[in-house]
Amino acid sequence: MKQILNFINGEFISTAKQFEKRTPLDNSLIGMVHEAGKAEVDAAVKAAHEALNGPWGRMTVVERTDILNKVADEINRRFDEFLEAECADTGKPKSLASHIDIPRGAANFKIFADVIKNAPTEFFEMATPDGKGAINYAMRRPVGVVGVVCPWNLPLLLMTWKVGPALACGNTVVVKPSEETPQTATLLGEVMNACGVPKGVYNVVHGFGPNSAGEFLTTNQNVNAITFTGETRTGAAIMRAAAEGARPVSLEMGGKNPAIVFADANLDVAIEATLRSCFSNCGQVCLGTERVYVERPFFETFVAALKAGAEKLKLGVPSDPSANMGPLVSQEHRDKVLSYYAKAVEEGATVVTGGGIPDMPGELANGAWVQPTIWTGLDDNAAVVREEIFGPCTTIMPFDSEEEVIKRANDTTYGLAASVFTQDVNRAHRVAGKIEAGLVWVNSWFLRDLRTPFGGAKQSGIGREGGVHSLEFYTELKNVCIKL
Repeated sequence: MKQILNFINGEFISTAKQFEKRTPLDNSLIGMVHEAGKAEVDAAVKAAHEALNGPWGRMTVVERTDILNKVADEINRRFDEFLEAECADTGKPKSLASHIDIPRGAANFKIFADVIKNAPTEFFEMATPDGKGAINYAMRRPVGVVGVVCPWNLPLLLMTWKVGPALACGNTVVVKPSEETPQTATLLGEVMNACGVPKGVYNVVHGFGPNSAGEFLTTNQNVNAITFTGETRTGAAIMRAAAEGARPVSLEMGGKNPAIVFADANLDVAIEATLRSCFSNCGQVCLGTERVYVERPFFETFVAALKAGAEKLKLGVPSDPSANMGPLVSQEHRDKVLSYYAKAVEEGATVVTGGGIPDMPGELANGAWVQPTIWTGLDDNAAVVREEIFGPCTTIMPFDSEEEVIKRANDTTYGLAASVFTQDVNRAHRVAGKIEAGLVWVNSWFLRDLRTPFGGAKQSGIGREGGVHSLEFYTELKNVCIKL
């Protein structure tokens, strides 16, 4: 039985308390995860502080970034190991993970190594009463020990999206991966040791939230900042914990993202992007589309085309090259998604396609599989229109005017992402500017330049990461004033 250990101060640490890791493919047991208690979390935070004040803190920017480039290269050298671990935890197709999760996870180290080497600060000259003047310049310094709380949908990618800039800026980290997807964070510990990352710079503690590793990490007053990606309820709990000690947080939380399709949209472009935004990674993407508004003259055509596309999707195991959808991450999450499938019908939805559990062969019938699902016939007050589901499903609704659809798209407590499909360039700019979201795509979806700001409005988050915007969280700006 595989043992998935904590990684503290450069060593793999076992604990007496363990929990099961089951594959979502068929619910079979694939490993035992060693749960970190308060003592292990405290030891990880202590090791991180010692590294911060030791060899890591004494390195130059060039020395640090050279090591981070080696980390990226080593992930790519061990690509197949990371791919196997990620697919075992999530059940997602290898075709998806090999294209997105692993290469982008490695690239995050290189990207932020380049960002920090080229990040400017400020310089000002000022007059003084004696006529001799003064100069002011800013310096970036690491914020300290960063607690990194990670989600399960893109485990390596979204973890390194935080660890990469944190380490590039000279911080040290204690990572708490999701209990559902523990393996790649642990495997990265081997890479850190192989690449000469000093002990204590990168630490991993496994466990759950309340009364487990998550709570012990976020309430530890020696953690100087906390970054989190996940559901809004958990983010709110982390924010409350961080308030003790007035520690900064970066939160990327839930979404109920709209797509707006105008009648002049290119049908092929809109369908291709919306199929991906609704069903990629089995709908388990924070940026995914769960509400589609289609201008009325285009409505029936769009619904028929999206239905045809959804019914061509193939569910299968990670090793099946023709599969483009896997199972949900767990039986527990499947129960949640299926409860919304039932609720949609109770609320009067027309099930265009899907709506249940697919027939899977053999032992796969025990897995966390659900059908890609499309609904029509609901109004804006339905639960499946207002609440985040995080599964392969969407509701399509007609609209009649630009002003109307903007109001409806913004009628949500969330504000993470949106997509707009139109060939009218003036309308594209106008609508994108009025949507209350941190990211708006026009005639595309998930087209990401990693230099650009990433984050949400309203209950979808606090702060921005990406490119130089990550530096605002992972560094403290110090002003130095020199009297001449």
